[in-house]
Amino acid sequence: MQQPIIQALRHHGLSGGLVYLNPTEPFNLYLEVGFVAGLFVASPFVFYQLWLFIAPGLYRKEKRYVLPFLVSTVALFLAGGLFGYKMVYPASLDFLIAYGQRFQPMITIGEYTRLFLTIIVGLGVIFEMPILVFFLALMRVITARWMWRNLRYSILAIFVLAAIVTPTTDILNMCLFAAPMVGLYGISIGVAWLANPGHARRANAL
Repeated sequence: MQQPIIQALRHHGLSGGLVYLNPTEPFNLYLEVGFVAGLFVASPFVFYQLWLFIAPGLYRKEKRYVLPFLVSTVALFLAGGLFGYKMVYPASLDFLIAYGQRFQPMITIGEYTRLFLTIIVGLGVIFEMPILVFFLALMRVITARWMWRNLRYSILAIFVLAAIVTPTTDILNMCLFAAPMVGLYGISIGVAWLANPGHARRANAL
């Protein structure tokens, strides 16, 4: 977890690492890292329990999606966390360190961990968008045609959301958050169509 900040500091000619101001911070760090690791490792079981909660409200033919649901939710959650760790988090840290280069950084464990959790877990949840859209389309709440017709408004909403959740104020990091969300929205349109192609054809006929 410390590698991104160490690399960002070295990239700008700075040395050092994380510090703590409270004696309990190192202990809390291990608990929080264990929580995140456990969340990703236990994600198949967590999503299976979620499926068991949803399944009673589905028809028999719709319950056949259990295996694709488990595989896709776990894969998307892990992909979101990996994307955050490899792309978004290093870029955010690099921008923040460069912006404050006139000052001597003293980055505490607590603040760093909160930022790390926000990005990694947050992107893991955001990557679940196609799964949410699938069930909304299955329940006839939304359709692929409706999503396509509102594409530009959805892209605007995505960039507004990215501007809110991104930890920095620069356009690059906002785009790093928004780009996968836009891509996931495009995938979700296809997912919505696959969830109910007959309804989509009837809507187009009208």
